[in-house]
Formats: sequence, structure tokens, C-alpha cells
Amino acid sequence: VLAELIEKFVSHLSESRSDCYFSTGNYEGMDADVKSESLSSVQQLGVEMTVRYGKYLNLLKEHAENGLCFVLMNCEKFLKQQQRAVVSSLCCLRERCAGYDWFASSVFLMMSGDGERTLMFLQRFSRLLVSAFLWLPRLHISMHLPIATVESGIHPVYFCSAHHIEMLLKAELPLVFSAFHMSGFTPSQICLQWITQCFWNYMDWSEICHYIAICILLGPDYQIYMCISVFRHLQQDILKHTEA
Repeated sequence: VLAELIEKFVSHLSESRSDCYFSTGNYEGMDADVKSESLSSVQQLGVEMTVRYGKYLNLLKEHAENGLCFVLMNCEKFLKQQQRAVVSSLCCLRERCAGYDWFASSVFLMMSGDGERTLMFLQRFSRLLVSAFLWLPRLHISMHLPIATVESGIHPVYFCSAHHIEMLLKAELPLVFSAFHMSGFTPSQICLQWITQCFWNYMDWSEICHYIAICILLGPDYQIYMCISVFRHLQQDILKHTEA
């Protein structure tokens, strides 16, 4: 039901010119028979983990690897059309993709392993502003960013969402903010980890689905509120660890 809801919502918004923040151009899909060998070793490991998790949740059937590889390869090719050519000494800018695509994998599981449906959703979703915050590979060395931002190697989620999380945390949960300050470890570091991984390994699957749906339906600022609410939930544990 949640998958159908976000699918219809994104489909409706992507047809409205005023709601489309990014122009994506035309993209012809690749052959469905994609070989996993063309994925990097990190991506292959991610595929194995995603499929194992999907089967554990009873969302995926046998041979789901092919469908997920199809999605990842197409996403990579689709996003590459919107990337800049950058000459940089930074390793993260020399790589063809920004690590493993946890958001695309999450959508694949929400769509019960339907690769073509997932890809169609992601193509429409990529036109919306919220895609910049939920789908991190979306803006990897993207032509939609100023060249200075691209060359810095810092994703906008870090200096937008993570920055606002720290500002809000200081106002809403000063004790948690102080605990982080004393540890020498910033809240933005852990938040970037959560957001990059779509909260995999941190939340239950139903909560991950709610996180994605809330941000799509209500706006990317809910990504910030979600992180603050997690810190509020963990406040007593954080303070206990600080004392220890």
C-alpha cells in the first residue's frame, strides 16, 4: 500500500512542471539481462546483503539478484548522463558512483523486487527536489550543482540537512549536543551515515519505509526532524554513555 501511495504521489508531481526541480532528459533503458560482473565489488556485496535482507523479510523471491542488478546498472547509466567531467585528486570524485545505492535498494524492496517498476519510479522521482536529499547518488558529481560544490567532494546533504540537524539539536536537545561536543564526534557524522544508508541496520524495515514515505509526502525537511527525533529517543542512552 505504501509503495502504491508514493508511486502515485511521485507520478502526479513529476507531471507538474512547477514541481519538477531537475530536468532529466530522455533515457532509454538497457537490456534486462544485466550481468552482475559489471558492478563494482562494493556493489556486488551490497546486492548480496539486499537480497538476503529482502528474503528474510519475505519481500523477494528467487533470482531477485538479476532484478536488482538491472536497477543499479540502469540507475548508474541514467545518472551518468547528468554528471560533470571532473579532474580531481579526491578518490570519491574519481569513482563512477558514490558507494552502494541504499535508496534504490530500499525502493526495490518496497516494490517487492519488481525491477522495471522500481526504475520507472526512480526516473520520475529524480525530477523532484526531495530526490537530492533521499537519493544521495542523485547528485554525485552532478551538473545540477555549482562546480565549486562538486570539486569540494562534499554532498549537499552534509551542508544542508546535517548542518540544520546540528542547529536544531543545539536548541532542542542541548544535553545531547553537549555530549557530542565533549566526545569530539559531531552529530552530523552519524546523521550522514544514517541518511546515506537509509537507516538500514539502525531501524526496522517498517520504520525505514515510513522514513522514505514521510520525506517524499511531506518534504525533505522531515529528514531533519526524523534525525532529531532519533536523538531524542536515544537521549538517555547517550547521556549514560557520556557519564561512563
